[in-house]
Amino acid sequence: MEETKTITFEELGLSDELLEAIKSKGFETPTPVQARTIPEILNHGRDIISLAQTGTGKTAAFGLPIVQLADDKTSQTQALILSPTRELCLQIAKDLATFAATRKRIQIVPVYGGSDIKTQLKALKGPAQIVVGTPGRVIDLIERGSLKIGNIRWLVLDEADEMLNMGFKEDIETILSSTPQERQTLLFSATMPPFIAKMVGQYMKEPMEIKIGRTNEGASTVEHHYYVVKAQDRYAALKRIVDMVPDIYGIVFCRTRQETKEIADKLIADGYNADALHGDLSQAQRDMVMQRFRIKHLQILVATDVAARGIDVTELTHVINYNLPDDPEVYIHRSGRTGRAGKKGVSVSIVHTREISRIKQISKVSHKEFTRVMVPTAEEICQAKLHHFIEGVENQAVDTDSAISALLPQVCERLQNLTKEEIIAKFVSVEFESVNKYYQNAEDLNVELADDRKKGRKGDKPGMLDEADTARLFLNIGKIDRIKAQDIIGLINDYTRKLPQKVNIGHIDINRNFSFVEVDKKWVGDIIELMNGKSIDGFKLVVEETTPRPAGKSDRKEKRGNGRRGEGRGDRREKGERGERRNERRERGNDKRERRGERRGDNQKPKDKKRGDKKNNK
Repeated sequence: MEETKTITFEELGLSDELLEAIKSKGFETPTPVQARTIPEILNHGRDIISLAQTGTGKTAAFGLPIVQLADDKTSQTQALILSPTRELCLQIAKDLATFAATRKRIQIVPVYGGSDIKTQLKALKGPAQIVVGTPGRVIDLIERGSLKIGNIRWLVLDEADEMLNMGFKEDIETILSSTPQERQTLLFSATMPPFIAKMVGQYMKEPMEIKIGRTNEGASTVEHHYYVVKAQDRYAALKRIVDMVPDIYGIVFCRTRQETKEIADKLIADGYNADALHGDLSQAQRDMVMQRFRIKHLQILVATDVAARGIDVTELTHVINYNLPDDPEVYIHRSGRTGRAGKKGVSVSIVHTREISRIKQISKVSHKEFTRVMVPTAEEICQAKLHHFIEGVENQAVDTDSAISALLPQVCERLQNLTKEEIIAKFVSVEFESVNKYYQNAEDLNVELADDRKKGRKGDKPGMLDEADTARLFLNIGKIDRIKAQDIIGLINDYTRKLPQKVNIGHIDINRNFSFVEVDKKWVGDIIELMNGKSIDGFKLVVEETTPRPAGKSDRKEKRGNGRRGEGRGDRREKGERGERRNERRERGNDKRERRGERRGDNQKPKDKKRGDKKNNK
């Protein structure tokens, strides 16, 4: 990673007018992307590729020098800035207007879809030295002859990877064909996928590359956590994650509009300060939701990736991936919405066992380490909420002149027969009665993985249980059923979830037609009662206690199932879709064996016949 020495805005070559505007924004020192980009735009006309995460100050990096260099003596458009969404377009225009506050004759005009085009047409008739727009609306205005970009000096592609991901490739190429060859093209992107590299080769002239951090790398101020639960426990896990952080201010990302609506509705019904942002909302509804979120009247915004693009909120504490995105680069963009402006943030993913490989893939692409965190227990949540409540009480200012103070003598008189401890206990009970009631007898949502046993979690020896406390179970399922160790663990956890304590699982040995698994001896009767005879996809499960595993011997060398494999299977013809697949596999195997037997038994006859035929021919 390249480092930039600490310098001031004065050293970058900005004018006094711009320095005054910067001071009004509260900027103190330039970010690395600003320190490297601003002098290049001010002093050179080269094309620039700037690779940096969102929230690193890219708008000021291109906006400050363009505002300074723009000619206020002409009203024609000199700079066109393309952004993927309406929200980002408005945010860029707002920031540039602040930078240009001391240059009264420089006008910034935002143009975007979902709004009355007449207002934008009118704005373009006056001075419009800098236009910020979304690709679709820009093309519309060009075709109407209202937006003339034949003489622009600067073309900025902000969040270029996002625009191309959203399907704006053809629109961008159409716009590029309308711009002069001698323009300066400034491309800003968080990632560098192949289609960006192809565009660079086609439309940019020997660009200078400014790279802040490694390509496709997530922001360094963000921690990456993941929780492993069953798919049906996602929402319950989400609630616990949120409950552990009473001051949470974040975005929950969902895959679809329908899922976004459902999760937001559930959170609202459960008393959380949440709302949804998705494509079915009108522009007025979107604006209202976003305004409430920006001023923190909402703590949790549930959104799809498309709807959330362009959200520019610098104080998010969490980004929660209710579902992992298919593209690792989308995850990088999601996580980049927290940890901005040098602040810390957390990116959380709720996954099931089959998605762990995708966590590893994202970790490799983003060059970030992911930490598995256990879903909080009911006790941990209650403690977190209690500490938050007590901290709020401690920090609560008391106005001695308020109406409450006037009532304090009456309150003290009513409570004089109670001790201090009793008063505290009663107030805490009032505050936490609903929480304690909700989480009473709440079960553990964490899924045990094979690595958990290897690492000895919960005090167990790696992959083992104490021999004296171990029982060994026979199961009539094996490799022929495409069963793996985690599947057996999942079956046991599913059927024993009502037990007062989670069953510890030890050594698992999977053979072709059956398996053995070691479990806590104290639960063996309950496990057999809960699992034996149960039907799985039309197949009857047999679970029995068997003899301990002989020391130094493999289960595979034992007598194969002691005749139990056939139990529950009749003549080995099974019912259900799963049974039909097994029957087909067995029939194919029998056919192959018969064919092999025929070839072995008749091997000599064809040769004899051939010899006889030759002899007779002679």
